[in-house]
Amino acid sequence: MHILACKGFELEKGKPNSPEDFFNRSTVKYIKDGEEKSLNVVYLRYFDERITQWTPYPKDPIFKSHSRDIYMADIIALICLIKEPSLSSRKRVYINSEKDLASYFLNLNFNKLEEVFRSIEQAKPYDINTNLDFYLS
Repeated sequence: MHILACKGFELEKGKPNSPEDFFNRSTVKYIKDGEEKSLNVVYLRYFDERITQWTPYPKDPIFKSHSRDIYMADIIALICLIKEPSLSSRKRVYINSEKDLASYFLNLNFNKLEEVFRSIEQAKPYDINTNLDFYLS
């Protein structure tokens, strides 16, 4: 699998009575089996406030990659794809449970995440040969 891009953003209200402004979308674009795909994860924006419980980072932005600040929303879809490779058969995932989202962060090697962003910020796809590289030993 080759990671091409990771980006997150806050959803905005499309209609006055829409709840979209309570959610974030995280997207990872990648190539798997020669086909370009993307995974979109929509989750409650409130979960971004839980950064210190699930990560070694004290606040958003969580780290800097070259000139780009990397936010929690930028990494969620990537983490979900790494921790649950079967999601590669899906286009969208919705996470509304704090427990579910927290499970993706368990035993995660955050240094490897930073490597992914350094690579894609230099316009080089990041190759993932095995997801096990992203787990702490």
